[in-house]
Order: sequence, then structure tokens, then C-alpha cells
Amino acid sequence: MISPGWKTDLDILEMSGSKITDFGDHLVVRTPHNPNYHWGNCILVMDPGSAAEAEKWIHRYNEVFPDNQWVAIGLPQMPANVEQWIGHGVTLEQLDVLSTDTLPKKQPLAAGYTARIFQEHDWETLTKRELAEGLSEGGYEPSVIESFVLETNANRKQLVDSGRAAWFGAFFDDEMVANLGMVVCGETGRYQSVETNISHRRRGLASHLLGIAAIWSHERGCKNWVIVAQETNDAGRVYRRAGFSPDVSAVNAYRK
Repeated sequence: MISPGWKTDLDILEMSGSKITDFGDHLVVRTPHNPNYHWGNCILVMDPGSAAEAEKWIHRYNEVFPDNQWVAIGLPQMPANVEQWIGHGVTLEQLDVLSTDTLPKKQPLAAGYTARIFQEHDWETLTKRELAEGLSEGGYEPSVIESFVLETNANRKQLVDSGRAAWFGAFFDDEMVANLGMVVCGETGRYQSVETNISHRRRGLASHLLGIAAIWSHERGCKNWVIVAQETNDAGRVYRRAGFSPDVSAVNAYRK
């Protein structure tokens, strides 16, 4: 059974123009218009029994993407022989995939804050912030980071303009301090990129935005909701308090 995290990821990728090819035991995802999007240019292993075959899947990735300097492979479960993957310089990350078929409640907004759906100028603010964060983290050429951020937000805005997605922000003194996206994938609402500024965390901003995004998607036919976080991320506890429960998980096998 495919993880609902992957299922909605694939739905969103296709909406954004990515090409997905089914080879039976694995899928190949290509995003030509955003070549620096590592998880838009990846392979997804569908057969749990072959998740341990590190050599096979790394060879396959290099065969499909000979020019990529990274490795991005989705696995359906944590392999028993993690050492073989690690031996290839690959990090294995368990994803916390959570879902609910009960409409997430809109929690009260903390005093002093406002929240609303994105306006046109908010996209520029988000792009500048994500670009600054990417450059501060380093690890890639500035031109690569800039290309990725610009193309990613152009894709997000295209989905919003088509009516299939919306982005929401929380503001303090007109400064955006939290934001997230929601994409309608049939009857499933998939949350995207939940972010809160460090100095504004633990004030319920994400919980409030979760609720207003859920209402927006419910009005457009969604009956269940999916959100994905890193297993070690504290955000998972926030989502559980909002009514989400663990679902079929997935694993990212990744080499920078």
C-alpha cells in the first residue's frame, strides 16, 4: 500500500507539470522545469521486499539521472540493512505521515496576531524569506538555491491561481511569522510547508492555520487530510493534538 504522503506528493507533482513513469516495482519522477528540485527528480521504490537492495536502486538512480550530483530515492519501509545504504553516503530518514478524516479544528488565534489567505505581495515576501534561509544554510551554489526557490514558488502560485491550492499566513505587526499551504487532491487535503518563525513558536499559530486551511479545503470537497513531517520534528506533536494519527509511513534515502 502506497503511503498517503507519497500519493498526495505524486498528485501535486503531476498538477505542477512533473512526469511520472511507472516501471512496476518503481516510479521515476522527472520535473524538467525545476531541475534543482531533488524530490521532483527522484525514484520511488514500490516493492517493500526490495527496499534493502541499496546497490540496485542507487545504480538505477544514476542510470535515470546521470547528470544529478545527488541521490533521492523514496523507500516504502526502513530497510533492515541500513549499513549498506550508509556505505554509499546515503542518509535514511523516516517520515512521519499523519492523516485524519475528521475536520481539523480551528484553534483560537493568539492575541496580537492576524491570519489570512495570501495576497499577491505575500508571495514576494515568502520568496525572499526562503531565499535568505537557503543562502544562510549554504551547501549549494547561490544560483542553484535561487533557481529552486523561484521555481518552487512559481509552481505554488500556479496551483493557487488554478483554484487547486491556497496559502495562508499569520502576521505580527504586518510581518509574516507563519505560513502553510493546502492543496486539494481529489477528496484529500494535503498540507504543504508548515513554517513558523523561531521567535513566534509555541503560540498556536500553526494550529490556527491548520484549521483555517482545513475549512477552505472542506468547502472544496475534501473529506480527509494528510500532513507529513520529519519523524524527529516536534511538529508531529502539534499535528497529533490537532487530531491527526499515524498512517502508512515512508522513508527518504538521500545523499546531498
